[in-house]
Amino acid sequence: MSQNAELAGNTAVHAPISPLKKDSIVAEAWKRFKKNRLAMVGAIVLCLLVMAALLAPLIAPHDPYSSVKNESGMLNVLAKPSGEHWLGTDSLGRDIVSRLIYGGRISLSVALVAVAISTCIGVVLGLLAGYYGKWVDTVIMRITDIVICFPVLFLVISVSTMLEPNIYNVMIIIGLVSWTTMTRLVRGEVLRIREMEYVEAVRALGQNNLIIVFKHVLPNIMAPITVQATLQTAEAILTESALSFLGVGVQQPIPSWGNMLQDATSIMVLQFKPWIWAPPGIAILLTILSINLVGDGMRDALDPKTKN
Repeated sequence: MSQNAELAGNTAVHAPISPLKKDSIVAEAWKRFKKNRLAMVGAIVLCLLVMAALLAPLIAPHDPYSSVKNESGMLNVLAKPSGEHWLGTDSLGRDIVSRLIYGGRISLSVALVAVAISTCIGVVLGLLAGYYGKWVDTVIMRITDIVICFPVLFLVISVSTMLEPNIYNVMIIIGLVSWTTMTRLVRGEVLRIREMEYVEAVRALGQNNLIIVFKHVLPNIMAPITVQATLQTAEAILTESALSFLGVGVQQPIPSWGNMLQDATSIMVLQFKPWIWAPPGIAILLTILSINLVGDGMRDALDPKTKN
């Protein structure tokens, strides 16, 4: 072999190899998510609602807790939409736009905290029941079945009436009674994942069960958990709205979309003053629809079987 050939061989052996550029899981999921137009529309609407809630003190035109007066010095109650009050005023003369913006902050925060509580409980119980099985599975699932037997709304109302109705109790109550669906979902996914070859291989190597569950099982079931969490967020908003409408949720004068609908309990308001009940109802509709669209888009984006 000539000297030039040897130099060429050495160069080929020692030449640096550029690593393969692979997009992260998040980047791949984002590419799939962007292709879903309905999911993108839902994400944009949801982002606008969240931004409005976060920037409420800056964009609200009036104080949501104070009643406004007309030119004669009397409370301007049930006023029609105008240039000063874009959506009119409620039965106490408070600006509906301002209360709608601040109500979004309350309703969204209640839903997010409640879903965080229920998701943590459901995931932990589902992992324990699915992975360990036997008596652990039996005890957890029987408790789950008992809780499922009670209608969630009536159970929440019963607990709310026994406690002082305020925003913090509403968060905790909704979170503590809405974990059952997540538990059953996670348990079913773990029962499927734990029988796969890679889990059995890791178990045969003597790996700790806790590491197996959180490092090898949990990451592979995040897609259904994410989708279920989004659906539970929509359900939590509906539950909070129902509780506040019935008077056992967020209390006046704190605005929430649910207690804003309390003014629509009279026939006169329902028939002749739609600006009282339509804005919070539309806000609830748009928020839940946007969350569901985003959840469906995330399900498709996080599904490894989805083709580009």
